[in-house]
Amino acid sequence: MKRLKVAGIVLLALVFLFGGFSAASAQQKQKLFELNTSWQPEHETFIVWYAKEKGWDKEEGLDIKMHSFDSGMAQWEALPAGQWVLGGLGGVPMVVGAIRYGAYLIAIGNDESVTNVVMVRPDSPIMKTKGWNKKYPELYGSPELIKGKTILVTTISSGHYAMSLWLKAFGLKDGDVVIKNMDQAQAVAAFESGVGDMVVLWAPHMFTGMGKGWKVAGDVKTAGAALPIVLMGDKKFCDKNPEIVAKFLRMYLRGINLIKKEGIKLLPEYKRFYKEWAGMDLNDAMLKSDFEWHPVFQYDEQLKLFKKPAKGDSTVEAWQRSITESFTTLGRFKPEERDKALKTPYITDKFLKMVKQPIP
Repeated sequence: MKRLKVAGIVLLALVFLFGGFSAASAQQKQKLFELNTSWQPEHETFIVWYAKEKGWDKEEGLDIKMHSFDSGMAQWEALPAGQWVLGGLGGVPMVVGAIRYGAYLIAIGNDESVTNVVMVRPDSPIMKTKGWNKKYPELYGSPELIKGKTILVTTISSGHYAMSLWLKAFGLKDGDVVIKNMDQAQAVAAFESGVGDMVVLWAPHMFTGMGKGWKVAGDVKTAGAALPIVLMGDKKFCDKNPEIVAKFLRMYLRGINLIKKEGIKLLPEYKRFYKEWAGMDLNDAMLKSDFEWHPVFQYDEQLKLFKKPAKGDSTVEAWQRSITESFTTLGRFKPEERDKALKTPYITDKFLKMVKQPIP
């Protein structure tokens, strides 16, 4: 009888013990904040994918959901429906988000100045003329060879900015060429089938083009400008949940620290990211170039980029101002939209400054 009583007590204790663990586990799960984020299949997204693979989001009390889009404009179209609240995209669509939604630019994902390119077929006469404009000696082409030609491009995008800068170097504008608006995958397929004289691509699609033998006639950097990938956030969400935004940034900056430390040692994981998440099978040479051609910025570097001098713009503000002015000149933004973009304080480091230190 005593044995039965003892067994009963032990059983009861075990129920309470494991029940307690189960309740604690459930409570822990409930504490995770579900965070819907928005990305394109490219370099900056790898950091978030890798962080999720390693459970870094859980360490910050987050449960990150990653949603994939083909372009920045597609990302903004999904915002009103509440599909995401944080994410990454190019500096060009960021201006659109600031104008239409008052969205915040909260950090820099990377520098994509050399991975937005104007490409031509290998037999294009454009590749026979280099340095027509002495200010831009690395650009290929001339006004006579470019004017009236057809260009495939994703409009109001980082690629569009690259194209416009390239045209400007030859004294030309968007109206001097025939523009066909396509998403990146469509543009690759169309150009391969013989449509258009030039195609504008960003990574990783530019590497697909290189693999087909297409040549780079110019990029943002050789056209004399800079172009960031930015991390952005829905204003209402960020203002209501600043601590969540800071936790997200801490996780992201942890990934940047790892990239700075490990470099191309991460290529096997980078390859897996592209294959599993983006559905793209890139060779090692392409992956290495893509990885190395996207400089990233650690925490202290980020703060310097956002720091305003006594007079004038911060580096980030200068980048975004250049984009805004360029697209206003092209007629893509109305003067009142330009004024709104330049006067709205959408570029902020307040969430960066909330990030808990040290960052692993």
